[in-house]
Amino acid sequence: MRRALLAPYLVVTALHLTCDAAGWDTLASVTQVLLMPALALFLVASARQPTRLVRLTRWALLFSWLGDSVPRLLDGDAAFGAMLGCFLVAQVCYIRGFRPYADRSVLRVRRAALAPYAVALLVLLGLCVPAAGVLAPAVVVYGCCLAVMAVLATGVNPLTWAGGTIFMVSDSLIAMDAFDVWTQPGHDFWVMATYCLAQLLLVLGVLREASPETGQAAGHHPSVVPAG
Repeated sequence: MRRALLAPYLVVTALHLTCDAAGWDTLASVTQVLLMPALALFLVASARQPTRLVRLTRWALLFSWLGDSVPRLLDGDAAFGAMLGCFLVAQVCYIRGFRPYADRSVLRVRRAALAPYAVALLVLLGLCVPAAGVLAPAVVVYGCCLAVMAVLATGVNPLTWAGGTIFMVSDSLIAMDAFDVWTQPGHDFWVMATYCLAQLLLVLGVLREASPETGQAAGHHPSVVPAG
């Protein structure tokens, strides 16, 4: 049943990535604004219990959708600023949702695993902030929130761990392109491929955590990250 509920998101994702790869900009734009509604529909239909984590994830998807949509109505720095603002709120929603799992995250367990996140954040800010101009403070705040989300996601389960990490990769690609640091071939395709995968993994991880069949609830699990 869950596979059927997920089908619309997978279909829209496949269509969007095909349009990106083919350079069909109009169709890519249309399909992009359908991505988060399709994923939110899957989340709402699959979550039997509207837990705090599920509710905050719904809000995160809403603001992610706004981040995908609102900038299309604007130009230049205003468009980038609107995208940054919407996704900042989305990251805060994820942070609030994942915060109860901090004791199981790399913040408390296997702290050496925290180093790659810190290094990635510092390198990214070091490369992008000098070119960000008036947006520099917003870039710093967003980068820190993105890293915090990814770190806290490690405490929920392996799916959210992977999703949070891939989200960092996706947004790093956007930042490096926006501030003329580096643009990889097929930029739009890879940004959206990592973004779609990250959001899907986060939602699947949230659903696994909320699933009554597995008996998982915050504060009543074995640690996801083994002590060592």
